[in-house]
Amino acid sequence: GILSSGTPGVGKTTLGKELASRAGMTYINVGDMAKEGELYEGFDEEYDCPILDEDRVIDELEDKMSEGGVIVDYHGCDFFPERWFHIVFVLRTENSFLYDRLESRGYKGKKLQDNIQCEIFQTLYEEAMLSYRKEIVHQLPSNTPEDLERNLDQIMQWIEQWMKDNN
Repeated sequence: GILSSGTPGVGKTTLGKELASRAGMTYINVGDMAKEGELYEGFDEEYDCPILDEDRVIDELEDKMSEGGVIVDYHGCDFFPERWFHIVFVLRTENSFLYDRLESRGYKGKKLQDNIQCEIFQTLYEEAMLSYRKEIVHQLPSNTPEDLERNLDQIMQWIEQWMKDNN
């Protein structure tokens, strides 16, 4: 499996869906999956959003992950079993782009500030580096449509290489 991570608004979903169609893989957006299955354990008043029930998410994904060929899209990455992923990529976006993208999604106040902070401090990249073997974690710039194309080509090469090495 492949994990696509990064602060909300960096372009994980666009990249994940396009990659899945090019590589013939299954795309799973954990946020959407949690919403459909109501995989929550409460509500965070401060951030005005539900709290993910991580155990139920893992139960829900386990069968799909064992079949392989899955791209998982989520901003967090430290609660997934390490064995699930052969490649982890963390998308990074410059703050000015990110600010505009999040604002247009209706993020404001603390939620907006905290997500920008999260990006400035590379929080999710560090989380990925601590959660997985360093050599499978890759940072990718995600500012422009050109970046998207380059990232897709790059990841397709990794996938092809991985298939060669493991089959």
